[in-house]
Amino acid sequence: MSRKHRVVQKIRSIANYQFGKGVGERLFPSNVEVVFSKRTNRIRHIYLEGKRLATLRPTNGMFSLTVAGANRILDGTKHPRLWVKVSKEAAPFVAKGKSVFAKHVVDVDEEIRPREEVIVLDEGGKVLAVGRAVLTGAEMKAFKCGVAVRVRWGALEEVKNSK
Repeated sequence: MSRKHRVVQKIRSIANYQFGKGVGERLFPSNVEVVFSKRTNRIRHIYLEGKRLATLRPTNGMFSLTVAGANRILDGTKHPRLWVKVSKEAAPFVAKGKSVFAKHVVDVDEEIRPREEVIVLDEGGKVLAVGRAVLTGAEMKAFKCGVAVRVRWGALEEVKNSK
């Protein structure tokens, strides 16, 4: 087995653990480009056709997604995990990279735990942003104030940065 094949298997396994069974192959096809850290020689970034899909965080060994990676996960996934839907009033702000407040959450995957990577969607199911949960899924639905998700990348932000 070649080194590239072993690396792809490893990143797929991590994605399956983090985002659900079967997501690894959908997120990382066999033609992905894996970039290693120059200092530690560990897996750092994963690209597909020049677009970054995810970064492997050294602190916890989990992926932080980009909007492109989130779109790949949602395309063809029957029962996605780790998603938060926001109201149409909040959608333009979230797409620009602003945090999601609990009062704007209209639906959520109730299995979400704090500090997990989440995909923020509009009411129609379109990816607006990716970020890290601050509250549990149940708390996001129940609370009417406070930050629910700290957004890392908004969809509009990522488009602007890729130009």
